[in-house]
Amino acid sequence: MKKSDVLLKLSYYKAALTRLEEAVEEAIDELDKDGVLQRFEFTFELLWKSLKAILAYEGIECYSPKSCIKEAFKANLIPEDEIFLDMLEDRNLSSHIYDKNKSEEIFERIKKVYLPFLQKLKLQVG
Repeated sequence: MKKSDVLLKLSYYKAALTRLEEAVEEAIDELDKDGVLQRFEFTFELLWKSLKAILAYEGIECYSPKSCIKEAFKANLIPEDEIFLDMLEDRNLSSHIYDKNKSEEIFERIKKVYLPFLQKLKLQVG
């Protein structure tokens, strides 16, 4: 993996995070909240793929979101793995089933926990 490839993946993740921030800030009705869930799904997807790219650049292989999160934590790329695993679980729930109450719970976690956590996260290539 070339450093330029990793930096490109990181730029896609950062752009997705900006779009998620905008969606959370502007969400006022159920349709807006559904959009937040969708943006969260693709932001998380780009996040774990960015972690995978950084790890590959450093010679560490991983193949699934969960394994990449665990390896990133071991390599000190992320401060903890539990919130990332919570995000993975919510991403899986939101993309495979639709339940209005569960969607509202996930939206609140995105707004109050996940987004602030991701805004503080500083991913870098070694």
